[in-house]
Amino acid sequence: MTVPRQEAGYRPIHDRILDFGEVEQTLNTSDRKLQASRCMDCGVPFCHWACPLGNRPPEFQDAIYKGKWKEAYEILSLTNDFPEFTGRICPALCEKSCVLSLAIDAPVTIREDEAAVMEIAFREGFVTPHEYRRNGKKVAVIGSGPAGLAAANGLNRRGYEVTVFEKDEYIGGLLRFGIPNFKINKAIIDRRLSVMEAEGVIFRTGTAIDLKKLPEGFDAYCICTGTPQARDLNIPGRKLKGIYLAMEMLSQQNRVLAGQTFPEKERISAKGKKVLVIGGGDTGSDCIGTSIRQGAAMVTQIEIMPKPPVGKNPATPWPQWPVVLKTSSSHEEGCTRRWSLNTLGFIGKDGKVTGAEVEEVTWEPSPDGGRPVMKPTGKKEVIEADMVLLAMGFLKPEHPAYPENVFLAGDAASGASLVVKCIASGRKAAADADAWLSSGK
Repeated sequence: MTVPRQEAGYRPIHDRILDFGEVEQTLNTSDRKLQASRCMDCGVPFCHWACPLGNRPPEFQDAIYKGKWKEAYEILSLTNDFPEFTGRICPALCEKSCVLSLAIDAPVTIREDEAAVMEIAFREGFVTPHEYRRNGKKVAVIGSGPAGLAAANGLNRRGYEVTVFEKDEYIGGLLRFGIPNFKINKAIIDRRLSVMEAEGVIFRTGTAIDLKKLPEGFDAYCICTGTPQARDLNIPGRKLKGIYLAMEMLSQQNRVLAGQTFPEKERISAKGKKVLVIGGGDTGSDCIGTSIRQGAAMVTQIEIMPKPPVGKNPATPWPQWPVVLKTSSSHEEGCTRRWSLNTLGFIGKDGKVTGAEVEEVTWEPSPDGGRPVMKPTGKKEVIEADMVLLAMGFLKPEHPAYPENVFLAGDAASGASLVVKCIASGRKAAADADAWLSSGK
């Protein structure tokens, strides 16, 4: 409590908007150890409970403080297959439950410390491929996002021959195509994939699998195909040119950064345009940062729900997730944000979008205690835009009936969720598949 929380912070705005490099900085080793020292000897460390993976922050913070970086890495690796991913792109549920957060609103920098441990682990050679005794059984993992990679990693370490099938040209799923490079450099993914390949995991890219006809020759299957269907807006003017689903833009930009080229007429670029982002979540934020780096003239983000409180929200006390205003690095880079706006339709000229008609709404409590009821106010306006990005989430996928040797994991099972929850789900799928295969059924 006597050592102030110190975050690494972001690169200066004028510098970071000129490239797609990671925006987050890091602390020197001395300051990182000092931050780890803030982890108290809690009677009940709620961070354990809050983490979907069951990570053990007090244990690895103590190792960091003592300079035992290899020990910190080993503690992290017991519960998390990919701390280098979650150390970058996790909302840190652990920090929301940290005793220091509950006491003085200044939690331990658990997420940043996690990322720091992994960078040292890779740099110092702590992360090395291991050989695992094979049991003669084969498992197919369909999908290579965080859940698929976690399932593959867990099964491979249990001795199964694991083949990961990915429909796209690169391995990584959401990590590769859905999350911008300025949040996670793709070299971080490749570095981990090299270790997994060296340990025996087989990757098959460009291989689409029909879930109604799974490939033969495997003893079990893990379905980790994510949530491919984005939520769309079926309103007048939707077919105008210049309106895209968020993932159309984000995945293409990541492909461009990987060296791919696209014809001019297929290129989705915000350069010189007035961009309207519909949706106030993380994907919407990613669209903002990407648009700014592409050279957008201006960016506006609208959200149908009301603006959440700043700092604390009495309606969502701990242990609930705090619904408070989140300002991302992308928001800081230049964006107009508005709330309680419902999109009624798009307007255009010569087949191209020129704006969106929106109406201000209010939200009233539901009589039955369910989801609040939206009430239109009649206050309408047109927001100018010659590019619209729809970032309103994803639909939970439907699955055919599977035989008992098929296991669902990640977003494919739960609907859109967090990377940390997908890794946890992948680990569970691996354990469940192993239990079933070991039972002799």
